[in-house]
Amino acid sequence: MSLPALDADDFQLFGLPARQAQDRAEIDRRWKELQAAAHPDRHAAAGAAAQRVAMQWAVRINEAHRRLKDPLQRAALLCELAGAPIEAERNTAMPADFLMQQMAWREALDEAGDVLPAIEALDAELQAEQRRRLAAVETLLDGQPRDAAAAAREVRALMFIKRFAADVQDRLDALGQ
Repeated sequence: MSLPALDADDFQLFGLPARQAQDRAEIDRRWKELQAAAHPDRHAAAGAAAQRVAMQWAVRINEAHRRLKDPLQRAALLCELAGAPIEAERNTAMPADFLMQQMAWREALDEAGDVLPAIEALDAELQAEQRRRLAAVETLLDGQPRDAAAAAREVRALMFIKRFAADVQDRLDALGQ
């Protein structure tokens, strides 16, 4: 397998279509092929400079694999490629209904205290919302017409949900679940 240009985007690097819907097994298969092609040991006879380049390729391939295998990171990458960067650090604007939902979830977690069924119910609600929004992102990025700006808004919401779900999981872990 030959390697594309170092500046190729992750989809080009892996030879995958630039879309949200991907087969995880195919991503992993291509990662293994790329790693085998770029492995520094394959370039040992070519000298230290060739091994350094191979190491750079290995790092680049691993970074691309990490992004492509995660649906949220893949969506953020597609938004970026389509000219709708996420800019989560600077763009925190959310629709009022989502802000209200965030407050309701925070309240529910506070009120749940150490009541395991309440925390588990909140966790299930967050997982369902995450699946719903990921499906919406897929439609926005892969459908026609493509709406990368709307997908970017969904990705920002999903980033919040992911962080909050980690808080809920921490609570579950503290309760031994």
